[in-house]
Amino acid sequence: MFVLALMQPASGTPTWVALSYLAASVLFILGLKGLTHPRTAVRGNLLGALGMLVAIVVTLVHQQVLSNAWVLGGMSFGAVVGLVLALKIQMTAMPQLVAAFNGLGGGASAFVAGHALYEPPSDAAMPFFVATFVSTLIGAVTLSGSLVAFAKLQEIMSGQAIRFPGQGILNAMLAIVCLAAGVFLTQGTDHAMAVYWMLFGLALLLGVLVVIPIGGADMPVVISLLNSYSGIAAAATGFVINNQVLIVSGSLVGASGIILTNIMCKAM
Repeated sequence: MFVLALMQPASGTPTWVALSYLAASVLFILGLKGLTHPRTAVRGNLLGALGMLVAIVVTLVHQQVLSNAWVLGGMSFGAVVGLVLALKIQMTAMPQLVAAFNGLGGGASAFVAGHALYEPPSDAAMPFFVATFVSTLIGAVTLSGSLVAFAKLQEIMSGQAIRFPGQGILNAMLAIVCLAAGVFLTQGTDHAMAVYWMLFGLALLLGVLVVIPIGGADMPVVISLLNSYSGIAAAATGFVINNQVLIVSGSLVGASGIILTNIMCKAM
């Protein structure tokens, strides 16, 4: 069923793009499989990176933005930053680096969904707005929560649990308001962008408040959970922009993150 879903191109998607996305998805799966053993971890990492390269290049060619100087400049800058981080960061600092990556992924998903909402397709229906809501909410929570986790592990802020009276009630109220904003967002009104930014801001605050009560010793588990959140946000964004490979890759990250979080919780 997974292969059949990818083999059926979305409306307006050429067959060669769908096949390329299928190849990228297979590389992602093989990459995850390789990471299950130390002997194959390097190969698995390379396969996953190759899959991402295929997905990015195919998307840029298909959307005819490969010659865009901003896109090429951003890719070049990101590649240099990634290379420097990979060479300079100590293994003991990997958890906070993963936290930073999770936050960037969640934020990117939320912003892509916001851009799609700014210029919605002419046939936008309820699923489009629901996916936008899910991507924005989870992506923003992941962004701010991951930054707090990074700050705690990097000792930029105290690693102690930060609690205050009524914190649980405040979190619950924020969650309810976010859900209400999501319901309003699904109506597709003229004020959709204003609701989007309100939802984004409230979700950022919620992400901070749900992570600060957790001590630094438990941050690796939190980072694993936020990693799963970043995947869920990416998958939701895939539904927003109708991109199969984003749905598949996000689902893989979301599922593997949940499994890893469960294993870590039992181990601790």
